[in-house]
Amino acid sequence: MSLIKCHNLSKDFGSTQALNNVSIELEGGKPIALVGPNGAGKTTLFSILCGYISATSGTVEILGSPAGSPTLLGRISALPQDAALDPNFSIASQLAFFASLQGYKSKHARAEAKRVLSLVGLLESANQKPDSLSHGMGKRVAIAQAMIGEPELVLLDEPTAGLDPANAKKLRELIDSLAQHTQFIISSHNLDELEKLCDQVIYLEKGQLTQSVSIQNNQDDNKFLTLTLTECDAQQVIQVIQVLSEHPGIHHIESRNAKEFLIERVAINQKSTPDKPLNNTYEVESFIFQQLQKHHWQYKQLLNGKRLEDTLFS
Repeated sequence: MSLIKCHNLSKDFGSTQALNNVSIELEGGKPIALVGPNGAGKTTLFSILCGYISATSGTVEILGSPAGSPTLLGRISALPQDAALDPNFSIASQLAFFASLQGYKSKHARAEAKRVLSLVGLLESANQKPDSLSHGMGKRVAIAQAMIGEPELVLLDEPTAGLDPANAKKLRELIDSLAQHTQFIISSHNLDELEKLCDQVIYLEKGQLTQSVSIQNNQDDNKFLTLTLTECDAQQVIQVIQVLSEHPGIHHIESRNAKEFLIERVAINQKSTPDKPLNNTYEVESFIFQQLQKHHWQYKQLLNGKRLEDTLFS
């Protein structure tokens, strides 16, 4: 059974078409990323999946049932970007209230509140009020709310927005651990974060599905390497490109920003010649590491394949 199946899905708001004939079939597994510029239709798609609004035309099935079907109640959960609890009541009492809305009786609702707080590592904060928490802790409580009732599918909208790098990393690790038993679809503009969490990326633009990318396949693309240096001035950028371009196994090098380089290897189906013999992956990488050491270039990482942003926007 497919996780989600959309066929010619469209949604109009008056004369504005928010979604335009979106067709895709998604299978369960690792978290799935939903990417696109503001106004691309991501929130509209989430709203249709949750059953908040109906499509103008087309069909969508989630977990084998039509969107909005009573059979999906409790099986799908969503975390809006700016979700917040009432500052006047304790966290535990509010989570227990939300559990009661899903049919939990009083005693079991309180137990469910404790369970989800334990999932996110905040059981000791159960009796605090939301305003007493840090921004990072507040995000974790919001995820706890989304996990009430053990939903099969959770939609997260910008879950790490506004967090510092340390707290963003903690939240990413939390989502990764919860993803062992729950399917997540994550909408975010943070492509670096999505590369670490997800395996498939859906790209929406102007209401249309324009790309569907497998991050694993992207990273396994032996045609490219991505080199990231810790420091690199304008002169060094020129030097890196000149030096590395001397290797016959390297076809092209492009500076993506002041510190990052996209390196394209000679195509594996290209015929070997005396002046440009075919070179295997390890030979090219070995050459790069030799030059890093020889020229004292401080590097952060050398990764196989393209970065997600290079695939989506090149």
